[in-house]
Amino acid sequence: MSGSLVVVGLGPGSIDLLTPAAARALQAATDLVGYGPYLDRIPAATAGQRRHASGNRVEIERARHALALAAAGNKVAIVSGGDPGVFAMAAAVFEAIEAGDPAWRALDVHVEPGITAMLAAAAEVGAPLGADFCAISLSDNLKSWETIEKRLKAAAQGDFVVALYNPASRARPYQLGRAFELLRATKSPQTIVLFVKNAATHEATVVTTTLAEADPALADMRTLVIIGAAATRLVSRNGLRPWVYTPRAEHEVAR
Repeated sequence: MSGSLVVVGLGPGSIDLLTPAAARALQAATDLVGYGPYLDRIPAATAGQRRHASGNRVEIERARHALALAAAGNKVAIVSGGDPGVFAMAAAVFEAIEAGDPAWRALDVHVEPGITAMLAAAAEVGAPLGADFCAISLSDNLKSWETIEKRLKAAAQGDFVVALYNPASRARPYQLGRAFELLRATKSPQTIVLFVKNAATHEATVVTTTLAEADPALADMRTLVIIGAAATRLVSRNGLRPWVYTPRAEHEVAR
């Protein structure tokens, strides 16, 4: 087949964090496919480039459309925010390939990585992901809440730093509170919790608190929530927001 499909990560917000490789892939595409607000973030590229916008929660349909365009000989870029391989479009594309037209398996398909939200959020505050960590989405659109609870319990028992994606929405404003209750059963009430909204943009805000005091109402779908490990620490600064980091070594940090 003469067509191709590249899955592009746009990064967390600022165009400055779009990788050069991703920018070249967008520039070279004849067709851009994606969720409308993500396509709106991409500056106008080559003359005649076509844009195919779609709504939220139609990832598989979007992937099939992109694959069909590529199979017809077009150079297609399908876009995600952040990194396309983290709770995003890359998995949807390969799921569509596996279940779809056998001819799609012969297409030239590759993934251009981007900076995912938890890395941008961590950079706003210091280095909270400096030791072992995990990422969990609180959305139960594609998995059960029972599965989410099981994974939260395992992360707490393993003392991972936990990055929570999709912490709250209008349809499920209660789930982050339930997650905090579950984590409090295992983790210290003094565990550091970070609410980072609009990371890597001029509108970025950070709230640093503890697991005992964490207020779920602070989060929305633009927020990345990070729950520290036992070793996660604050570095205080006079009149300035403290830095937060998790030491690389398991032993106590010298003071």
